[in-house]
Amino acid sequence: MSYCRQEGKDQIIFVTKEDHDKPSNAELIADDPNDPYDDQGLILPNGDINWNCPCLGGMASGPCGAQFKEAFSCFHYSKEEVKGSECIDNFRSMQECMQKYPELYPQEEDNESSDSPPPVDGSTPPPDTDPNPNPGPSTSQSTPSSDSDSTSDRRDGS
Repeated sequence: MSYCRQEGKDQIIFVTKEDHDKPSNAELIADDPNDPYDDQGLILPNGDINWNCPCLGGMASGPCGAQFKEAFSCFHYSKEEVKGSECIDNFRSMQECMQKYPELYPQEEDNESSDSPPPVDGSTPPPDTDPNPNPGPSTSQSTPSSDSDSTSDRRDGS
């Protein structure tokens, strides 16, 4: 059974599979030329924050949207000599929220290149370490220096 409900400016429509099987009769509404948020940047002409700006990448919505808005508003309207210095608690709250949703808010270290080893927690060695924990006394595992690189280049005939 399908039904509608209104939440503020939004109309939420729940439909059944049978409703989806019928062709749509939705009417598209032309853009409102007087929409104050259309084609605006992050800051509106009156100085307010445009929470609908695509430049925010959806940060103003989602599970941590309220914390983001509080922190960003605090920073934007800050009058302190070091702008935003009074907003640390707001940003901390936002960060704590984001850490609860790593799939939605990946951490910076998750985006770094794959050549850096993962944090070592004692259970598994980083992928670029020697898997043999007891090399013989005659072998030495050390990282070659730039001097030894140039020496090996000369041996190769370079």
